Amino acid sequence: MIGVCAVVLAAGEGQRLRPLTERLPKALCPVGNVALLDRALHRLAGLGLAGPDTTAVNAAYLAEQVVSHVGGRAHLSVEPDGPLGTSGGIGRLRGWIDGRGVLVGNADAYLADPRREPGKDIAALLDGWDGETVRMLTRPPEPGATGEFSGRRFAGFSLLPWRRVRDLAAQPSNLVRTVWRPAEADGALELVDFDGLYLDTGTPADYLAANLHAAGDGSLIDPTATVTGSCTRSVVGAGAVVRGDVERCVVWPGATVSAAERLFKVVRTGVGVTVPA
Repeated sequence: MIGVCAVVLAAGEGQRLRPLTERLPKALCPVGNVALLDRALHRLAGLGLAGPDTTAVNAAYLAEQVVSHVGGRAHLSVEPDGPLGTSGGIGRLRGWIDGRGVLVGNADAYLADPRREPGKDIAALLDGWDGETVRMLTRPPEPGATGEFSGRRFAGFSLLPWRRVRDLAAQPSNLVRTVWRPAEADGALELVDFDGLYLDTGTPADYLAANLHAAGDGSLIDPTATVTGSCTRSVVGAGAVVRGDVERCVVWPGATVSAAERLFKVVRTGVGVTVPA
């Protein structure tokens, strides 16, 4: 079997999610009361990729929070001068990757396939791989949009052979320019279909949509939360207090909704910030 490791890209600033990400890295924003980064690590563990020998996480923006959250669960690569981009982040990890193929996932990718458990839902990326081609998980384009790669759109994960990684520099750049487009031009880009739901949670609207999907048909309320108001199709985090009414909302851990408040399609943070979605 061809040796493969995994990298979760968690260095981004999450500018489109601000002010949600002013104090919390995008990778640690909760979806269904689980940090996005934890969802990615759980998916990789479902493929047998877990621990610092086979899984790495990069960090830059609010890096100390990411480092503390990951602990010893993965190898950590901190980019001290700011995010290096998807290509630069992988380039900085070349010594750790060390000849292996690398499965690269975006921490902000929300994937859900009702027919397959996390890990098994993206296993097709690895099945029968010869270690030479670049593989990309893809979905059809959104209605009215044009696909980025042969009429398809990227769905959060790609598989890179060592020969495409060994010359990547640890400087700001992206995989579109350094790996994906060159592989496409060489006829060495394989598009793998993802059958489930994929959301890039980079905007408040998509972040809310991912949370509501994770909640299913009802609400998802952490057992330590206190809810004395009404809660409809919402996600309520640990230690949150909801005395008012929330509908299609995300209430972060430790957040408070007063009895006089009626919230609809917003994200309420633990420091009282309310972001319309």
